[in-house]
Amino acid sequence: MTDLVEQDTRAMSVAVTKSRYQSEEFSARLRRRYAAERRFRIAGMLAVGVASLMLVILLGSIVSKGYTAFWQAQIRLEVTLDKQQVEERNYTALVRQALYAQVPAATDRATRRSLNDLLSSGAPYELEAMVNANPSIVGTTQTVWVRADDEIDQFMKGFIRRDVPESERRLNDVKIAAIDALVANGSIRSTFNTTLFTAGDSREPEQAGILGAVVGSALTLVVTMLLSVPIGIAAAVYLEEFAPKNRWTDLIEVNINNLAAVPSIIFGLLGLAVFLGFFGLPRSAPLVGGLVMALMTLPVIIIASRVALKAVPPSIREAALGVGASPLQTVTHHVLPLALPGILTGTIIGMARALGETAPLLMIGMVAFIVDIPGGLTDSATAIPVQIYMWADSPERAFTERTSAAILILLAFLILMNGLAVFLRKKFERRW
Repeated sequence: MTDLVEQDTRAMSVAVTKSRYQSEEFSARLRRRYAAERRFRIAGMLAVGVASLMLVILLGSIVSKGYTAFWQAQIRLEVTLDKQQVEERNYTALVRQALYAQVPAATDRATRRSLNDLLSSGAPYELEAMVNANPSIVGTTQTVWVRADDEIDQFMKGFIRRDVPESERRLNDVKIAAIDALVANGSIRSTFNTTLFTAGDSREPEQAGILGAVVGSALTLVVTMLLSVPIGIAAAVYLEEFAPKNRWTDLIEVNINNLAAVPSIIFGLLGLAVFLGFFGLPRSAPLVGGLVMALMTLPVIIIASRVALKAVPPSIREAALGVGASPLQTVTHHVLPLALPGILTGTIIGMARALGETAPLLMIGMVAFIVDIPGGLTDSATAIPVQIYMWADSPERAFTERTSAAILILLAFLILMNGLAVFLRKKFERRW
């Protein structure tokens, strides 16, 4: 009798269990859960798709506006290097006479004045540099390719339309007729714009280059790296491995985390007040820029280094201590080398952020117009983001394409640094 009762009770229990998980209400809740999961996945895929589309549009816009800056129109001149004019350094007259000879139809004074605008204002200096490099060519006739004016360059690239009424066009009919004559003679060509990579800034777009900004950014990053990397790693090691856990270390950690989220312009104001106002360091110098960037990058490196140190298994420390190593030997010989990939990744990402920052550099005067290439840490300099900011504010159409070209160069540096971080992480990564 007792066995029959137990069997009935077990059968009822199974029946109750089946009714709970196989009921219509449970099936409906399960379907709603799966439907919510599908909607979440679709929303996530849409978000990724929209973000990717915006990135493609942004890169497409920059590339479409900037790739033309890597090409520059040049005009061929047959220059007779008269000895007297060379001695008088009258190179402007030499290039103009050669240009007049290329367009025989230009005989009156007004037409020749218009022809003078076809050449870049730097054309005489190009000719002078050629003569200085090879003085034996004086007295001979040389074929010289010199830079065209930026408006001629824009016309050759199709940014200035010839079917627009002359009153609304930046080039008059005389200049366009002269350009057509030069094109017919094969005296205009489009060549790779080496000036963009070998010259400093200039008010003339065809003479403007980004080398000064690249050197300024490199010097700034050197100062930033020399200061922030050793200090940041040392602070992270002390806080993670040696510091006592009390309210003071908690307060320091909270402040470091808060400093990592402080807007970069605040660090610029701090550098303006402390380094320029109190210590009297030179304005627009990579030294000051590096000090400000080091302050801004330091919290990022500390946080990334602490995360990397924390990821090392405790068994590594215990094993080292167990065979008699001191705490310092445990950290320097075992923990720190194993945490190095994560530390390097955080450091490179912090450097990449410093390379792309603009606001702190504006506050310490690195926005000044500087033509010369900086030769030291205290020379006046600018940086790539600031150079982009200055070119974007220039009214000439040619600076628009140079702005996009400079953005492409900056993106190339950032992609290179982030790619290096990924490579180092993959190369030295260890899994436990």
